Amino acid sequence: MHRLTALLLAASIASTAAAQDAASEATRAAQADIAARLALDDPRDMANATRGKIAEIADGVIVARDGRVIWDRRPYAFLNSATAPDTVNPSLWRQARLNAVHGLFEVVPGHIWQLRGYDLSVMTVIRGRSGWIIVDPLLSEEAAAASWKLFSDTVEVKDGKRPIKAILFSHSHSDHFGGVGGIVTPEQVAREKIRIIAPHGFSEEATSENILAGNAMSRRALYMFGSILPPGPQGQVDTGLGPRLSAGTIGYMEPTETVPATDATLSIDGLAFEFLDAGGTEAPSEFVFYVPAFKALHTTEVVTRNLHNVLTLRGAQVRDALRWSKVIDAALLKWGGKAEVALASHHWPTWGADEVSELLANQRDAYRYVHDRALFHANRGATLHEIAEATAEAPVQSRDFSTRGYYGTLNHDLKAVYQRYFGWWDGNPATFNPIPPEKSAPKYVALAGGADKLLAAGRAAIAAGDYRWAAELLGKLVFAEPDNTAARDALASAYDQIGYQAESGAWRNYYLAAAATLRGNAVAAGTDNGRSRSFVRAIPTEVFFDALATRFDAEKGAALTGTFQFILPDSKEAVAVVVGGGVEFPRFGVTDAAPTATVTIDRATLDDIMLGAAQFPALMQAGKIRIDGDRMAFLTWFALHPTADPAFNIVVP
Repeated sequence: MHRLTALLLAASIASTAAAQDAASEATRAAQADIAARLALDDPRDMANATRGKIAEIADGVIVARDGRVIWDRRPYAFLNSATAPDTVNPSLWRQARLNAVHGLFEVVPGHIWQLRGYDLSVMTVIRGRSGWIIVDPLLSEEAAAASWKLFSDTVEVKDGKRPIKAILFSHSHSDHFGGVGGIVTPEQVAREKIRIIAPHGFSEEATSENILAGNAMSRRALYMFGSILPPGPQGQVDTGLGPRLSAGTIGYMEPTETVPATDATLSIDGLAFEFLDAGGTEAPSEFVFYVPAFKALHTTEVVTRNLHNVLTLRGAQVRDALRWSKVIDAALLKWGGKAEVALASHHWPTWGADEVSELLANQRDAYRYVHDRALFHANRGATLHEIAEATAEAPVQSRDFSTRGYYGTLNHDLKAVYQRYFGWWDGNPATFNPIPPEKSAPKYVALAGGADKLLAAGRAAIAAGDYRWAAELLGKLVFAEPDNTAARDALASAYDQIGYQAESGAWRNYYLAAAATLRGNAVAAGTDNGRSRSFVRAIPTEVFFDALATRFDAEKGAALTGTFQFILPDSKEAVAVVVGGGVEFPRFGVTDAAPTATVTIDRATLDDIMLGAAQFPALMQAGKIRIDGDRMAFLTWFALHPTADPAFNIVVP
């Protein structure tokens, strides 16, 4: 079935969608098992998560100037109960309750504060000699502005107004820099000489990571973060890494300086900051740092209160678990025994020199375990799925909640390590060139003796509590017959139970969002993030044209040849796009001697197009685009770049 037909079908069944299932007996047994294995009533994490709280935003509600709700913790009041419902893994429930604690916290009295619970990430404020040093100003400008106001209204009212002297972007993911415009303006940065400090390679990584594959990543992120689920015990409760994504505007400012790959010490507003390069771990561009004056170690997103993703469910390049473990060990060797508090870009701090060293050692061991066990089994012939099935939890995971799979999972991380070294293929020729699911599914249905028999087998697996097998069977039937509502409902039931049992917030969200999609009752995306002009302006022109090339319809444009020269007067850039044989190749910085057509367009006008603020035909009529040469050839080429579908199907064909 074509995707459009499937989308229309989903809309048509929304009003009669089956109700979400309650927890089954098998799920209740699984929840009881993990509750019995773990010391879920250990009070130390909650004591740390609430320690030093001095203020909060009323009800946890942040509203933009135009009235849009950016952040609202009121629908999560169900987390006030200490007892997990049957529909939530009790270990994930514990993590969600810890992440739900929101407010302004004093970490090092009089010197370091954190704003937690107002975005997926955490913002840190450090008192320098004469002003404030801000670390990671959240994802959205609105969330950052509200958090900064809370800090100013609480701390500055008592201690006096001080200027912002520096802003640190710890790494290249947007939930750690996107809110900067809510705290300072570019004019303020220039006028007051505010330092914006980032790790080396930051600018390229921050503005390009999600551009080439951004449409697919964004679509999958809706599932991973539970953005199409309502909050509730049968819906979105947490992501594991933090509550959820704020729904505001993502901005950008160019760093004024970067920290080199070699270990470096910088003086920032009179304080010494010791940096350790962590690029290639959780992010391509990243650092951790230590402030000796306060014996405070900021572990960024290299060490958080969970096992992280070696390969995120939304999609990204596979991360290096081996380097990850070595960077943590380097931090342990460098600052272990010295640091008396460890704080990060997510979650809550750890206090005490011994406790900090233990945290680092345990996190190091978790990532090393993932790496070494994957290769141990792979070098004995195991495939990625066999590795994940055969590997038990690391010993450390049973005694340290910070290493549990609340976001990344041992299962998925092991597969990611395999993929990093060997690729997606398991080496078996039977799986080297498989038939695509939409073509193979009808064959499986026929082999099973028809849809009714396959549906019955799937339902029997559900009744037996064998939900993974049920999902495999019913997934074939749904791909063969997408309009089979009984099959969709049964598959959704299997996904419900797998989601309920998941300890990972990301896994739970993905399964439950898939179930909601099958039933046709997924809610409108809970995040409405938009990239600001500052973010779009920062995207390198070269990356923009590389992304444009990924949209070229090679099948329809196989016979087209030519060179289309772009001249961008305002940015003084040139790009020659060479087309032929179904391939579009941009040559950045090149001026072709005899182009098929020359297009003169300001880079600022390209930004308008990327932002959706202007359409190409209207710009041509307005004279903002000049085309010299073979105008028809250019228009033919331009028409061969259809927009990607932002709502493409994931759980149905």
